[in-house]
Amino acid sequence: MEPEKLLPTLIRRTGFMQQHAQALRNLEPIAGPLAPEVALAFYDYLGRDPEMHEILWSVPGRVERLYRSFAAWYRELFSGQYDAIYAERRMHIGLVHAWVGVRPSHYIPAVGIVQELTLEHLRNALRGTEIFVAISAFEKIMAIEIALMQESYFSALWEGLKRTQNEDEALVEGARVLLEKAR
Repeated sequence: MEPEKLLPTLIRRTGFMQQHAQALRNLEPIAGPLAPEVALAFYDYLGRDPEMHEILWSVPGRVERLYRSFAAWYRELFSGQYDAIYAERRMHIGLVHAWVGVRPSHYIPAVGIVQELTLEHLRNALRGTEIFVAISAFEKIMAIEIALMQESYFSALWEGLKRTQNEDEALVEGARVLLEKAR
């Protein structure tokens, strides 16, 4: 499904409303500075897996670039802007992951680290009812994030299966084709 069509569906399914977008925007000064710490924990977690360790450290400088792009991704969670461009960027990230061999079974468990650290930080930084609004908004945007990324993997696999019946090859090839089409 096209990102601009999928996003409104995900927004409806999660109950994400303007008040959630505003709450996330208001959280940026609190959560944004946490980006480097979350990036470090995220890649530390992924690096403990032998497959992911090979993917991450097989290219010199890759992990350092990923830290920076992860921090930008994380800060964007709190931008308050969740439109077609946002959805396209998220699905593009998923296609790049698929192209280099990162599968949902690698990525989705690692997202738990992002959620755990962020929620702990929010619980420590906020008081009263504001914490409930913040947690609700964050959980909703993370559900949308995961769904967009997952959809990009499905698209890559579907495209790749038109070319090969080998699942691993299909995922990589489909992602390559879709990334080329997006240029």
